[in-house]
Amino acid sequence: MSTTDSPKSHRLAVPSVPDRVSEVDEFVEAVLHGAGVAEETIADIAIAVTEVVNNAINHGNSRDPQKTVTLTVICEADRVQIDVADQGPGFDPGRVADPLAQENLLREVGRGIFIVRHLMDTVEFDSAPGAGTTVRLTKMLGTSSVP
Repeated sequence: MSTTDSPKSHRLAVPSVPDRVSEVDEFVEAVLHGAGVAEETIADIAIAVTEVVNNAINHGNSRDPQKTVTLTVICEADRVQIDVADQGPGFDPGRVADPLAQENLLREVGRGIFIVRHLMDTVEFDSAPGAGTTVRLTKMLGTSSVP
């Protein structure tokens, strides 16, 4: 694990091992608590980040412990921005099946991005073949959430 902290920006890199997701969750929650983010907002962000990190570990980096997933958390007065980057082959988020389509309703997988989009205010993907994927999650805050 490596961490680098500045007053409003925090970074964590973990190997692509599923057991490390709990460490990521603890890290994100600690940063957000320290920034004074409301508990209900922390819960939404933590769920979204956990889902994106799981995807990065399992799908992006194919659970290769030699590859890392890197989180950058930036806390501002009006928003929290979290970038989750993997070292995988990249993917096209437009090709992800609609989990609400009739043929997908009973599938046990495929709802992660859908859930993340509903928990966060914006979700952006930066992905290129062979260059990995960075998912940027943004949650807007009330003016009293972050000092």
